[in-house]
Amino acid sequence: MKQIKRLLIMMSIPLAFYVLSLLKFIFIPLFAAIFVSVLFMPLVRKMAEKNIPGWLSIIVCVGIIISLMFLGIQVIKISSGEIINADPEFLATAEQRFEDVSVAITKYFAQDEQVAEQSAKSISIQKAQDWFVENGANLVGSIMSNISRFLMFLFFLVLLLANTLDMQKLMHILIFNQKLPSIRTFIKIEKSIVKFIWVKFLLSLFTGIGFTIACYAFDVSFPIFWGFFTFAINFVQMIGSVIAVIVVTIFGVIEISAPGTLLTFSLVLTGVQVLFGGILEPILMGKSFSINTITVLIMLALWGFVWGIPGLIMSVPITVLVKTIMEQIPDTKKYADLMS
Repeated sequence: MKQIKRLLIMMSIPLAFYVLSLLKFIFIPLFAAIFVSVLFMPLVRKMAEKNIPGWLSIIVCVGIIISLMFLGIQVIKISSGEIINADPEFLATAEQRFEDVSVAITKYFAQDEQVAEQSAKSISIQKAQDWFVENGANLVGSIMSNISRFLMFLFFLVLLLANTLDMQKLMHILIFNQKLPSIRTFIKIEKSIVKFIWVKFLLSLFTGIGFTIACYAFDVSFPIFWGFFTFAINFVQMIGSVIAVIVVTIFGVIEISAPGTLLTFSLVLTGVQVLFGGILEPILMGKSFSINTITVLIMLALWGFVWGIPGLIMSVPITVLVKTIMEQIPDTKKYADLMS
């Protein structure tokens, strides 16, 4: 009987992931709302202890989220202003450097240097601008889709904060037969996710500040933009930090002509990422979550395949949630131990 049960569970896992992928327009906002609601739960409880109405606490939480988004938009606005108001001479230099690097790369790989040079010159910043113009409709459609996801996220968040969608009761009904294990598991999940979000936010913030300072130090243009870009992409687990170093280094090629200085700039960026992402993050998170690197990579690939970029961002919190639940079930505890 146990063998049949295990077989059914194993067969249902691919089906579950298929459903998660098929209905990602619902599940992505739902999981995001769960993690954000967990972050605000301590504040909601404190306000409830002071006899503050629940509807007012929900308004405060939603107001904080919208204020943070407004702050992010202002940073983007300042960064965009830097780029829009860029010196025409810089744009001309960037165009030339971009073309020189393209020619050098294509000549290295191609046999016919003349054909390689013509091919490289066809790749230009103007071509990139034309691409954005041609695909503007798709970009607008993507923005509208993200707006609808955000509204759905706010809807789920209000339900969770108002206890209309009680995750603790759902765990009690669907997973645990007793109330005490569900309460204990929920508290553990809450503490782990709150710590993850705060640690990730602070480390990403300091990494972005480090990149901004490095860009100022080496006279690389748009330091605020690159700092914000690094802060945002650092939430994509493991891959984001690598992308940030590569992209900013490639941009540094435009303004840093000396190979030694460019190498030093790249090493400084790498050092910042290693310090915050490679040393401090494992130290601050490792003791709490006890999740090994192989598990993180597997879950990163899995959720990235199912949900794309949102899956990459939420892979570790989802792994923490799944592992914590598995630890409380005798039949799955050994699998949770393998993840440690």
